[in-house]
Amino acid sequence: MKYLARTLEGRPLLGDEEGFVPLSAAAPGLETVRDALPRAAAGTLPDVDDAPADRIDAEGLQFGLPLEREQFGKLWGIGLNYAEHAGDLDEQRPEEPASFMKPSSALTGPGGPIRLPPLERSERVTAEAELAVVAGRQCRSVDEDGVDDAIAGYLPVIDMTAEDVLQRNPRFLTRAKSFDSFLVVGPTVAVPEPDDALALEELTVRTVVNDRVAAENEIRNMLFPPREIVAFHSDVMTLESGDLFSTGTPGAEPIEPGDDVRAEVEGIGTVSAPVVR
Repeated sequence: MKYLARTLEGRPLLGDEEGFVPLSAAAPGLETVRDALPRAAAGTLPDVDDAPADRIDAEGLQFGLPLEREQFGKLWGIGLNYAEHAGDLDEQRPEEPASFMKPSSALTGPGGPIRLPPLERSERVTAEAELAVVAGRQCRSVDEDGVDDAIAGYLPVIDMTAEDVLQRNPRFLTRAKSFDSFLVVGPTVAVPEPDDALALEELTVRTVVNDRVAAENEIRNMLFPPREIVAFHSDVMTLESGDLFSTGTPGAEPIEPGDDVRAEVEGIGTVSAPVVR
């Protein structure tokens, strides 16, 4: 697995399990992580070993958003994508991906913080761990079998919902999902090696609050797997490099100021953030 990331100061990085080097040292001409996404999708990222720079251990780095905010594309979310979670919410199993979009102003990087809205706006916010997929190139109407060539990589995200807003009226979904800091992204985009087929279905997603596992499930239990989600939406609109799909949560947990929230995606990564108001 290779990793694309940015430091808190915005320096683009390329890494592997042993550490990170400046992206430009490994691939002269690639000035941003966004520049590297098409090569990630094509499986042509350089090896970190070939960079004329010493690795820096991940423990010695502070990571920011993996792409600059304006370099993200469309931010898709998928609701009710685990049958068990839909049952918890007394919702019927959808026959097609239940998708919605979030604004870029909802983005925040590792460490957040997650800022709850004023109580007069919402008294009940939940946090949800999810696997996210990042598109690597422009594409339209790709089929599920060929969609890997359009995917740059995967990363963990924490999605938030103002549930009391949503419960008042399902048409308020966009507002309930769109408060500032309601999408914590990062810290690294995991890029599978071309000769290493990533068995996504075997991985587990966990919502963890205050070190307690609030919900977990295997990706195999998604109603619509990640590759199908990307292929489905490519029939709706042109996808572009930097588009992000949050693929649904195994379960949501109410959060309050002082809590610490973590999304764990086995084999992909972890992201966490404290909760404030």
